[in-house]
Amino acid sequence: MATTMVKEVGSEPAQLLGPESASERTLYPYVTGTSVVALKYKDGILMAADMGASYGSTLRYKSVERMKSIGKHSLLGASGEISDFQEILHYLDELILYDNMWDDGNSLGPKEVHSYLTRVMYNRRNKFNPLWNSLVLGGVKNGQKYLGMVSMIGVNFEDNHVATGFGNHLARPILRDEWHENLSFEDGVKLLEKCMRVLLYRDRSAVNKLQIAKITEEGVTISQPYALKTFWGFSAFQNPTVGAEGSW
Repeated sequence: MATTMVKEVGSEPAQLLGPESASERTLYPYVTGTSVVALKYKDGILMAADMGASYGSTLRYKSVERMKSIGKHSLLGASGEISDFQEILHYLDELILYDNMWDDGNSLGPKEVHSYLTRVMYNRRNKFNPLWNSLVLGGVKNGQKYLGMVSMIGVNFEDNHVATGFGNHLARPILRDEWHENLSFEDGVKLLEKCMRVLLYRDRSAVNKLQIAKITEEGVTISQPYALKTFWGFSAFQNPTVGAEGSW
């Protein structure tokens, strides 16, 4: 029989610990990161994310890395709850360690890691205890480029360019217009910076401190943080509610 601990507060017993305390769910995220944008280019995958993490609506942290190398062939970026991202990284560390223990000369590629993440996210969704993240997984193995994403409820797809958060609405139209298969590294970086600049203008959770990562057959390189050049003198920024019906 389960034992319940109580503490007397005046005449009313206040329950401190009971059988139901072991069954808690993530009801809303606390510290979150915003968009991740990624694309295929001529030699591999490019990915960009800023380093901001918001506590509610407060931009509390400005040096949070949201892109990590996974094994030999994969690169992971995440938006959403930072602690859940850390939990996912713990899962992946165990996966890669188990894979390495076989010592059979093979290693998990990006397609396998992406498939694993879709199962993890969907499994947690079915338990009504989701990991509150949208994930982007890119990589290169045996000359094959792979780029996919998975949402917090397990919805997933593969594409030539992907984005999470506001990037889905603001960056992907730009990518649809300007992305092409033979994009050079320099042009790919410029295209990602254009997307990140638009997000910086329009997303209140974005911060002007970002990293760009690339993965090729040679491995993963993540840039040092840097800021974009911006211009805030657009007339639409001076008085954004001009002509808007019902505005203040």
